[in-house]
Amino acid sequence: MSGKHTIDDIARLAGVSKATVSRVLNHKPDVDPNTRQRILRIVEEQGFVPSITASGLAGGRSRLIGVLVPSFTWPFIPDVMRGIAEVIGQTQYELVLYSINDRLRENNRTSVIDRILATKLTAGLLAIFPGMTSPHLGRLFQHDFPTVVIDDQALPPDTPWVGANNITGAYTAVSHLIKLGHRRIAHIPGPLKLLCSRERYQGYCQALEEHGLPLDPDLLIEGDFQPKGGRLSANKLLNLPAEKRPTAIFAGNDQMAYGVLAAAEERGMRVPGDLALVGFDDISTSIHVRPALTTVRQPFYKMGQCAIEMLLSALDAPRYPIAGKPFTPFLPASLANHEDGLEIKNANGPEPIRVYLPTSLVVRASCGSPYPFTVPITATPPK
Repeated sequence: MSGKHTIDDIARLAGVSKATVSRVLNHKPDVDPNTRQRILRIVEEQGFVPSITASGLAGGRSRLIGVLVPSFTWPFIPDVMRGIAEVIGQTQYELVLYSINDRLRENNRTSVIDRILATKLTAGLLAIFPGMTSPHLGRLFQHDFPTVVIDDQALPPDTPWVGANNITGAYTAVSHLIKLGHRRIAHIPGPLKLLCSRERYQGYCQALEEHGLPLDPDLLIEGDFQPKGGRLSANKLLNLPAEKRPTAIFAGNDQMAYGVLAAAEERGMRVPGDLALVGFDDISTSIHVRPALTTVRQPFYKMGQCAIEMLLSALDAPRYPIAGKPFTPFLPASLANHEDGLEIKNANGPEPIRVYLPTSLVVRASCGSPYPFTVPITATPPK
């Protein structure tokens, strides 16, 4: 045999029907074990690679799932993708990754999605932090195309959504600093146009209010989620007169916290001796900076796992179309035993489901504790 082999070639060599070969390649159980082994041996010997697209079309449905990512360089993307990939590895589906760069204009972003859909290769879409494309994804879902969103820049769109409980995470981080004796606690939020920045700021305010501390506008300097922005904001805070200068800083993400560490080092300040510091995210490098960063851990792996399970539940659900009602994913099996701090909205309602996963405070050296430990976040801040 020469050239590209087909399923007909494998069937002829194995002395079986094409349907039998198809059942083996699709891991169906109703095949004689000896026949299965013979077919698999021939597949390996001939170097046969089955077409995912063709097998999907033969079964009446694509076996490809599109995953939209904002950028492969974002530090949390590998953990989210690991959660997605480990679930997909137990199914017959495969992933197709698309990166929608923030530099693209809004109409170009939506046209990318339209081109993906026009190929009719993907059975559904999983969108990570889609930003400006969220309304477009919402329209897709309303028109019965299975779609799930992981986190976002604005309020959850009209699609099933998975994210972290930012308010409770920030509230717990600031409460921890207060319990350590700090009273002048500054906050460097990310861009306040983003939902997560506003939610973390809300948790910061709620912690101060509950403990009877005033909200000082001089201790709030907006950052940009980058180390440089954290450094610039920290310098402004540390330039305040001694009586107004913060003794602790809550940074809106870990990368800005790195900038705070750089600013403190330039001034000869000791962290945590002269300045306590807490970040948000617990990306992989945060345990390796010195001092190791106390931070709020986002469940990035769990986000990916939960979101792909929700999408798969929609893909595998019986198709009973109801006029004006898009398919609604089921609650993921991984959330069957509700964790403390987990919030689920619209689980049985007419609106798309919203899942807010709990965070945890990882206490390391940057806020005064030489021994690392993790504090599960179970309390909900006051409304």
